[in-house]
Amino acid sequence: MLKTLPATPKRYLKPSVFWSIRQGFPRWLALLLSATALITPLVIWSFLSFSGRVEAMFLPTPTAVLQAGVQMLLQENLIKDIWASCWRVFLGFFSAAIVGIPIGIAMGTFHSMESLFSPLVGTVRYMPVAAFVPLIILWAGLDEPARVIIIFLGIVFYNAIMVADAVKFIPNELLNVAYTLGASRFDVLTRVIMPAIVPSVIDTLRVNVSGAWNFLVIAELVAADSGLGFRIVQSQRFLQTDKVLFAIALIGLIGLLTDYSFALLQKWVTPWAEERQV
Repeated sequence: MLKTLPATPKRYLKPSVFWSIRQGFPRWLALLLSATALITPLVIWSFLSFSGRVEAMFLPTPTAVLQAGVQMLLQENLIKDIWASCWRVFLGFFSAAIVGIPIGIAMGTFHSMESLFSPLVGTVRYMPVAAFVPLIILWAGLDEPARVIIIFLGIVFYNAIMVADAVKFIPNELLNVAYTLGASRFDVLTRVIMPAIVPSVIDTLRVNVSGAWNFLVIAELVAADSGLGFRIVQSQRFLQTDKVLFAIALIGLIGLLTDYSFALLQKWVTPWAEERQV
């Protein structure tokens, strides 16, 4: 006589708000976590500096940093440095986008272009940009073009690689449907591939603009007499840590505003793409 096995109880996934995977998340909790992430380092900084556990030369108090920032704005023409750095970052970033995006589209679309560009892009992107500074000075001199070239070289190859990967993620079935409907290669490129990668291109620019600001300090080492990177290096020479921290925080604030601008641009340009929180 056959024995019937006892039925195993079904296991149901317990609901979770905090650990939900790609599900709804309360807005108030998101704001609370964001505020916690920003306030916690400030609290630790305040405790270490105000209590005297760390000397002011190494870690000034938040109020001292704000006072130094006000002094730089009112007495040391910091606005000029902000404008100079933003202009250099814009030129280098825009040039890298103009060159890197078409190369990336070509690499992702055509095997011939991938074979042509991949060895160069894949090799040069691992070379430190700082190592090219002496050559850039030799070729471009000590003026603004040299600084823009440093920022350009720092991100152009990453633009190309990331855009090429975005093209490769387009399903082949989508391309085959276009061919079946009578599309030419030019039609597939301009009416299928390019519209499909717009969200990824904006994401690429959003990520790599941070690289432009990272290379700014290196760029402004090249005989610059203005800019936030120049201000950081100059303040560091005189052990003015409060001014260094304010300039770094200012770069972070500008980067945060830039990041939010790209997020809003993506929502405006590609409302049909997956909705993302700003």
